[in-house]
Amino acid sequence: MTETTLSVPEIHCDHCKHSIEGAVGALDGVTSAAVDVEQRTVSVEFDAPASVDGIIEAIEDQGYEVPAQ
Repeated sequence: MTETTLSVPEIHCDHCKHSIEGAVGALDGVTSAAVDVEQRTVSVEFDAPASVDGIIEAIEDQGYEVPAQ
């Protein structure tokens, strides 16, 4: 199991939370995805075939920029 926390500065509301959690949570290998609106972070637990790059891509596909970590 791998865990990562990504900063996503554009998170600001429950819509952002649900959009990101839904997209990331749907990826194969992701066991949990939790958005902290106040901290503007996304915490993810995953195994293969999921990857940090794939998680970032899923977040960016929802319209949120993930700055270099």
